[in-house]
Amino acid sequence: MSTPRVAVLAVASPAGEVGGAERLFSGLAGALRAQGLDAEVVAAVSDEADFTRIKGSYLRFWDLDLTGFDGVISAKAPSYLARHPNHVCYLMHTMRVFYDMFEVERPHPTEEDLAQRAEVHRLDALALRPPRIRRLFTIGEEVRQRLIASLGLDATVLRHPTTLAGLAPSGAPGRHLLMPGRLHRWKRVDLAIRAMRHVPGDVELLVTGTGEDEATLRALAADDPRIRFLGRVEEAELARLYVEALAVLFVPLREDLGLVTLEAYRCARPVITCADSGEPARVVRDGVTGFVTPPDPAALGAAIGRLAADPALAARLGEAGRLETETITWANVAGTLAAALAPGFARGVA
Repeated sequence: MSTPRVAVLAVASPAGEVGGAERLFSGLAGALRAQGLDAEVVAAVSDEADFTRIKGSYLRFWDLDLTGFDGVISAKAPSYLARHPNHVCYLMHTMRVFYDMFEVERPHPTEEDLAQRAEVHRLDALALRPPRIRRLFTIGEEVRQRLIASLGLDATVLRHPTTLAGLAPSGAPGRHLLMPGRLHRWKRVDLAIRAMRHVPGDVELLVTGTGEDEATLRALAADDPRIRFLGRVEEAELARLYVEALAVLFVPLREDLGLVTLEAYRCARPVITCADSGEPARVVRDGVTGFVTPPDPAALGAAIGRLAADPALAARLGEAGRLETETITWANVAGTLAAALAPGFARGVA
């Protein structure tokens, strides 16, 4: 009896960036192997520099030869264009610049912009509809609602955990505020910097990561010595920063899932997010596992100040977050997706 072969389709960036998507690809492949399947990550580059290259990326996945596999799991646009008779999609997100971020990035769209968005929606709707896709899952409710609103497609929500090692409660009081991730305008690090102007005392905000907005953000924070930019850090160092944090700030705009929230809770550290931050605002329970504030510097600063002044409160909220997210496991994700490919796949039987 042969072991089923499953391809996990990975979308690689031309710059070779590593982030939440790469954690999903590797974590899912490893979890499928633990199910007894022969899982392999199959990657192709997706270039979103302009619309011509975007169309080329769609074609690149359309042309993938996957005939040697018994099942295929796609996740990130445009990998779901891949052709296979046994195809399940575990959707991270479509190309957001043509969806929820269209008005943000193109406040005064041209006719060409509108035509491009319509073309992407048409292709995505055709690619994601059954029977072409056996089952459609999303990594969070935010992505599900986006699909319903934009394409009229529904899906099953299935959150996944992180693959970052070294995350565990320390039992020690936290030392600093942590804000990990890309330095990109959608992550709204500028909001956190402005919020620190409303935070008394000497609590530090440590910002990790790099990105296109780094110079602007450093300039914005230049007059506050409590804000430190650490740049790209190794995974072991990032885990240490989580473990030693007082609280974690995560205030993106309409985030798909946000592993930052789940990574913080693995360490029993509370999360402060915003009401319009998407999935993090659904995961964080205001006053129970962290704080959900308006996207306003003063409101955010007040929440930070409460935790900075009361480490015992921070510890209680963080522990509540850890307990509430314990059921988000790779075993559950892999078992659910494997069963969606074929009932026998969940046990690794062809």
